[in-house]
Formats: sequence, structure tokens, C-alpha cells
Amino acid sequence: QVPFVESGGGLVQAGGSLRLSCAASGSTLSFGTIAWYRQGPGKQRDLVASISRSGATYYNPVVKGRFTISRDNPKNTVYLQMNSLKTEDTAVYYCNTLVNSRTWGQGTQVTVSS
Repeated sequence: QVPFVESGGGLVQAGGSLRLSCAASGSTLSFGTIAWYRQGPGKQRDLVASISRSGATYYNPVVKGRFTISRDNPKNTVYLQMNSLKTEDTAVYYCNTLVNSRTWGQGTQVTVSS
């Protein structure tokens, strides 16, 4: 199965902002919960935020208040608006379904400098 396609990462100074995009095909976005994950160097992959088909959201406590997850169902796209970025947010960010994950994509690199 084809993976999701992540984009929008880059290099940003601490305190800055980035907006990530996750593009899906077909009806995947409309029937299930989609989540953003991240994996820093030498660390496991952690859940960052998720959004259900109805728009209900969940945030990892370490990003709550700084990150906002949203979706555009007609475009089959999920976004992650990241504000007040910290160096510890540096990681590769991935998008996938919360249940019955697809093949993992390449992710998008987010690097926050001090």
C-alpha cells in the first residue's frame, strides 16, 4: 500500500513556526483517525497529535498549547501547525492512521536551532 506523503519540514530557529502537511489518497481521511508521529535521533517513534473523522483531537502533553492539528477532508490532507518550537522538537515527523497503519513514508525533517 502506498504511504502517506509528508512535507513542510525544514530548519527553523527556536521560537519559530512551521506548518506540516500530510497528503492521503481516497477515503482514508474521512473514516478514521489520522496521527502525526515523530522520531528524534536515537529515540523511539512517539505520537504527537491525532485527529478523528469528526475533528476530535488529542495532543501529546509536551506539545499541547504549541501545536495544532487540523484536516481538510475534500483535499485528503492533515496539517500540523507548530508554533513556539523548541530544540527538543527536532525529529523526523511522520503521518499515519492510528489503527491499521499503512506502510511508513519517508517523513519530513524538522530541525530547530538554538
